Amino acid sequence: MNKNNKLSKFLRFAITFSVLSLAVFLGLMLWDNYMNSPWTRDGRVRADVVMVAPDVGGLVSRVCVIDNQFVHKGEILYQIDEERFHHALHEVQAIAQTRKAEYEMKKHQSQRRNAADDEIVSVENRDDALYEAQIAHAKYEEAMTQVETEKLNLERSSVRAPTDGWVSNLLLRRGDYVQVGEKRLALITGGSFWVYGYFEEHKLSLIHIGDKAEMKMLGTKYTLKGHVESIASGIADRDNVTDGRLLANVNPIFTWVRLAQRIPVHIHIDEVPKGLTLSAGMTCSVSIFPIKSDQRSALKK
Repeated sequence: MNKNNKLSKFLRFAITFSVLSLAVFLGLMLWDNYMNSPWTRDGRVRADVVMVAPDVGGLVSRVCVIDNQFVHKGEILYQIDEERFHHALHEVQAIAQTRKAEYEMKKHQSQRRNAADDEIVSVENRDDALYEAQIAHAKYEEAMTQVETEKLNLERSSVRAPTDGWVSNLLLRRGDYVQVGEKRLALITGGSFWVYGYFEEHKLSLIHIGDKAEMKMLGTKYTLKGHVESIASGIADRDNVTDGRLLANVNPIFTWVRLAQRIPVHIHIDEVPKGLTLSAGMTCSVSIFPIKSDQRSALKK
């Protein structure tokens, strides 16, 4: 009986010790994975965004696209009223014709005076006529340049897509007035999606350019595959601002619990699973899988 009790106690102790040991082991593995493995839940899908601004100003006469529409390079996004540009073009064309006539007249006068005898036309008058013809020619060229400029302004009144992409957050409406260089439309460049993973600073030593990456999209079954393209060389220091006299503004409050800084890591997307529609701003968890040193050396070459 005593032997059974001792065996039973030993078994209970052994089972308890085994379970406790396994729990501690798994806990240490989870802690090591959480603290030392190159992964983060703070990943964001990014894309190249072109801020479309007109090269001329005026009233918007026509909006040719709708929000979230995919457009091709060269397609008209919106039209600025052309009437004023037609008038300006006609005006400079008339000025150019006048300057051309003046130049032809001055040129013929110079030719006639140059052909005349020295007793009829002095050398000084010949030189003056030649210079007047040259000035008239320069004015004519100036007028032709203005004509080309107004043609360009007329052409630029049709604001076109600079690249393939999606129209985003379209708030422009017919009748709005746009000024030169005023950003009124955003275009998300097609095929330019990438991921920014914000990794804690102590994990950067585990990440190298070329390492494989997997991005698990939040709330979905989809996983993107990619590789590390670059690592940011710096971020803004919020505690190192300057005052009006350009002196360092040092925060006198120091918190004993310091959070690790997060450094952006640029990840190129190699593969997008079918059925997943990417949008800039989507969140994901990013895991990095280091490649072998010889593969890394080959990538550097």
